[in-house]
Amino acid sequence: MSSAQPAFGTMFRQLIELGVVEINTESLDAGIERRLKEFWESMSCPQCGHQSIVTWEELDRIWCRDCNFKPVFTYGTPFHEKHLTAGEVLLAFTLYADTLLSINQIAPFLGRAYRTVHTAIREVEAAVQRGFPVVWSLLDQTIDGPTQVDESGKVCSGYKGEPPRNSRSRGGLSQSGRSRWRRHHGDQLTLVAACRDSLRVIRGQLGIDYSGDLEPVIQEAEELSQPLREVWTDDHQAYREMERDHRTVVHKETYVSPEGIHINQAECLFSFVQPWLRKFRGLSKQGLEQAAHTFGIVRSL
Repeated sequence: MSSAQPAFGTMFRQLIELGVVEINTESLDAGIERRLKEFWESMSCPQCGHQSIVTWEELDRIWCRDCNFKPVFTYGTPFHEKHLTAGEVLLAFTLYADTLLSINQIAPFLGRAYRTVHTAIREVEAAVQRGFPVVWSLLDQTIDGPTQVDESGKVCSGYKGEPPRNSRSRGGLSQSGRSRWRRHHGDQLTLVAACRDSLRVIRGQLGIDYSGDLEPVIQEAEELSQPLREVWTDDHQAYREMERDHRTVVHKETYVSPEGIHINQAECLFSFVQPWLRKFRGLSKQGLEQAAHTFGIVRSL
């Protein structure tokens, strides 16, 4: 079996084709509608600002009694104006974020076109990123302990969109089927991770100059939790002039120093993110940055 078709994806598809598993999002649709209407009842009108929103169980619209604004209940959410039902949007994103299934493999489960599912997933992903600081600040948990920081190199896809097929002149391969455009090597990016207790922050930064790539992810970890105390890293030269309270472990000697310093949590995160990124079968620079950041958010929550 090729690495492009994970075992879970193959098994899931076979179960659906055999009728053992049936995709039914009706209960999800009803639950999302109920929760969104409850949310609207406590919110002010996005048009006039008055807190006079009315909802009805049997209608899909809400109503502002002050300015007569009547949008659908999904207005302003990732579910708005989609060709998928709200339940399908949520299911698609859950499969995308929590399995090794690609969007190509998720689309047939829902009986939808690839582009339809791709648009829904990407917009939910963007909304999750925008709202993560707000959600994280409301979670009732204490983030404590040192912040482990590590980096890993990653090469993006050398092409944008679908690679050419069956064309030696354009850099493709002569064999039939999907081929890789080998004309241009992809961007070299550095994935930088900061792990603090249950918080995971991971970013993709262009280039391999680690000294300039560390601060954004450390700053984000600090903003999403409490002020940082110690930062733990390996003994890479780029870390040596770090201004923060900084302790290192020398990996040539040991993975855990006699004082208990290690970055095992950050390295463990990379062991999860690498197979998760491979399911995309090639990512642009922007796609890699977005996918890595979203993976950190999902792992945290």
